[in-house]
Amino acid sequence: MDRSEHISKRKLSDEVFERLKHMIVEGAMQPGSLMPSERELMTRFGVGRPAIREAMQQLSSIGLIEINHGERARVLQLTPQSLMRQVDQAAQIMLSLSADSLEHLKTARIFFERGMAREAALKCTGQDLERLRATLEEQRKALGDADSFIASDMRFHTQIAAISGNPIFSAVSEAMLGWLKAYRGEMLIWAGMEKYTLAEHEEIISHLATNDPDAAEAAMVRHLERSRSLYVSNRQGPG
Repeated sequence: MDRSEHISKRKLSDEVFERLKHMIVEGAMQPGSLMPSERELMTRFGVGRPAIREAMQQLSSIGLIEINHGERARVLQLTPQSLMRQVDQAAQIMLSLSADSLEHLKTARIFFERGMAREAALKCTGQDLERLRATLEEQRKALGDADSFIASDMRFHTQIAAISGNPIFSAVSEAMLGWLKAYRGEMLIWAGMEKYTLAEHEEIISHLATNDPDAAEAAMVRHLERSRSLYVSNRQGPG
């Protein structure tokens, strides 16, 4: 064993974390491969089990590895979606603690999706339009079924983001819609607004089909401004 790999400075777990992260990022351990066992890493770096376990938890927290009890950790493929998933729980907690946070998220979504509508109008293909029309038809068939209707609604908006060809846009769209989902449900059916949603989606598609970014953006903004009241915080009181 090469004793030069032993760690003598800094917090041991931090140094182990940095070395393992470097190995993953540089490709020494490929996505899907198993990490060395705890004993192997203890011997390699000359540190105890607590330092190895703490470093592995750090790697797991940023989405580089997956840890399952009783099994060796596995290296994960880092994607925009996996990165966004790392902040899911924190985002949900933030939203649950403050009604203002929900309003900020709704405003951020409108800012984001108006840009996605413009981008989609400039880039959409015949296949993109077919996918959107198929999703709209699925949503129409789901009238009266809140869960299915909302699932189709989310898919419609993520499909528009995907037209950009930018995986970061797709990941952000999926994340924001996922965070908002907890605040939308019975309200949609109770308010009788689902038919407005269908008509607005149809209008957005019509503007994408004519490659009109201004009209597509305006239609998206009207749609989201009208529907933002359907997302309601259960938190009582100020904040």
